[in-house]
Amino acid sequence: MGPRGVHVAAVVLCALGGPVLAGCDSAGTGVPESAGPTRPAVGPVRLWPDLPPATNPPIDYGESDIQRVPGIRVAGGDVRSVDAVEVVRAEVRARPDARSGADGLYEETARAVGACVSEPASCPVMRPYYRDLTGDGRDELIVGIRMPEQQVAVRVYRAERGGLTRIMSTVDQVISVELAGRDLIMRVGSAGIPGYEYRTAWSWDERQGSMLPTRDEIVRVGPSGGRTPAGRPPGPGPSGSGSSGSGPSAPGPSGSEPSGPEPSGTAGSSGVGPSPVPPPEGTP
Repeated sequence: MGPRGVHVAAVVLCALGGPVLAGCDSAGTGVPESAGPTRPAVGPVRLWPDLPPATNPPIDYGESDIQRVPGIRVAGGDVRSVDAVEVVRAEVRARPDARSGADGLYEETARAVGACVSEPASCPVMRPYYRDLTGDGRDELIVGIRMPEQQVAVRVYRAERGGLTRIMSTVDQVISVELAGRDLIMRVGSAGIPGYEYRTAWSWDERQGSMLPTRDEIVRVGPSGGRTPAGRPPGPGPSGSGSSGSGPSAPGPSGSEPSGPEPSGTAGSSGVGPSPVPPPEGTP
């Protein structure tokens, strides 16, 4: 192709590309124009590089959440075969005085769990949900437990070796709990920062063998309901302890992004206080 052909091709290309081709001049001559100088890339700068390394290795994050549920057998490795209320009752029986940590429940909540069989209408264990959160092709069991002051304990269980293992436990003043893909996302109110809420996405970590808060942010809630992400302020980690599963009154992070998990119609009262994941469209 001669010089004239190149010139014609450039004009046609610019005409087709329009504003996408920033190198084409506005006069349509086909002569490339500079878009201006590009700012040089600035890499991260390490502050205080002479700080000594930590003398004590950190505790594995999430290890306190991993707990074998005593006395619960899972037929065929299917978590749908177990009763969510009985799972929570088994944990309360094993640690009846736990008021903090991954097993922590308010005393009145623990009593109500113990009375779920005789007083099902006041049972604080909400409807269970199921989702493959670990990516192994099998569903996990997701349980919510209502407590005073809009506190909700969220626990996730995995079937393994014929039994049930808890792989997540956290307590927060919950606005909503949702599922998006293999993430469990929590949104909670921010009592200390009016006009904001916390959003945290919990994801399966193969190395830890538990669900970890992999994405954590504070979100501004506008008057029209819009949310603007912002950096999470310095402070303790999820549930106020640097690890999930703090006491019932501990503040913590949150989450969003709607999804439609599959509900179960089994045990546990629901419809009072904060709801777990909303049922899919068309589900009663």
